[in-house]
Amino acid sequence: MTEFIIKAFVKNSENTKDSAVRRSVGTLSGVIGIVCNLLLCGIKITAGVLAKSMSIIGDGLNNLSDMGSSLITMLGFKLSGKPADKDHPFGHGRLEYMSAFIVSVLILIVGFELLINSVKSLVSGEKQPFYGTYAIVSLVISLAIKFFLFFFNRKCGKLISSDALRATAQDSINDCFTTLAILVSVVITRVFSVSFNLDAIMATAVAFYILWAGFSSAKDTVSNLLGKPPEKELIKEIESTVMSFSEFLGIHDLIVHDYGPGRVFASIHVEVPQNVDIVECHEKIDLCEKVVFEKTGVQLVIHMDPIDTDNEQVNKAKEQMLKIIKSIDPRFTLHDFRMTPKSGERTNLIFDVVLPADFTGSTTALHEAINKKAKETDETFSTVITFDRDYTG
Repeated sequence: MTEFIIKAFVKNSENTKDSAVRRSVGTLSGVIGIVCNLLLCGIKITAGVLAKSMSIIGDGLNNLSDMGSSLITMLGFKLSGKPADKDHPFGHGRLEYMSAFIVSVLILIVGFELLINSVKSLVSGEKQPFYGTYAIVSLVISLAIKFFLFFFNRKCGKLISSDALRATAQDSINDCFTTLAILVSVVITRVFSVSFNLDAIMATAVAFYILWAGFSSAKDTVSNLLGKPPEKELIKEIESTVMSFSEFLGIHDLIVHDYGPGRVFASIHVEVPQNVDIVECHEKIDLCEKVVFEKTGVQLVIHMDPIDTDNEQVNKAKEQMLKIIKSIDPRFTLHDFRMTPKSGERTNLIFDVVLPADFTGSTTALHEAINKKAKETDETFSTVITFDRDYTG
């Protein structure tokens, strides 16, 4: 059913890399979310008022916030599709992440409001409400609609790789659990004689669940805004594509910048033999950049690093240094290795060491430790090290 709806309302829906298709899918999700949540809000609040049930009213207010979330998500897709301008040369794609964050904030606000009201009901000793048939029917209808929204938004989110729609789908399944919990409490109070206010207790539980969902969603979207590491699948695809060119001997310093869906830029250093034909190598680099873009949609810039591959003395010293740094931390790697002997008295070993992102030690102390071990290998060795960070996570 989801695929039928998408194909019916989105032209060329299979072309998910097209920004126009992404906007159309996001807009469609927003419109359906607004209509469904507005309907549920009216049904639940009416049922809650008639039954004097704080949990049902709270669930209805949650649907009201969901309607606002759908509206914000829809606007986020529309605004993120604006073309680049002189003030925003990388476009406005991160507005989609901003819309997802605003949705999370709305979820948190609703959760806090419901928590306050439910605690007040418990403290004041309000009586357990009586649930009529209308309340039960409204909750069952809500479950059915929310399950539909969950599957629909999850499908849309996967289709266009959208964190905003994934957050909306997660919110929908959260609503299913909260509504189901309320429905269980309704059945219990109708079948058994309950002496305490189960409705207020259930409303409190629903509030905590909403707060947890809002916090989790906010955490994910803030990570996007701050700049989280790229997906491992993307890293693997870029690296395997680059290394598929036989002229390239090694890669390092891959950095990915995410300016929103469809606006991803990256740079990488490629090691090539120092005696390679520069013109031919440049042509291969251009071709590689185009292949990566066709496969991943990432605009890649490649920097060429010439290395000496025929000097046995250099290769042996490189292996010795690699063994030394691995003995300190197996995660360390090195690149751009050069060797400059001076009159037989000192041999400068010049190279870069890549440190994991979570390394917190002193690079000065680390340099001293590497240099000491290098001199134990050969007393003429003197290391000149540049420390880099791993930005791929």
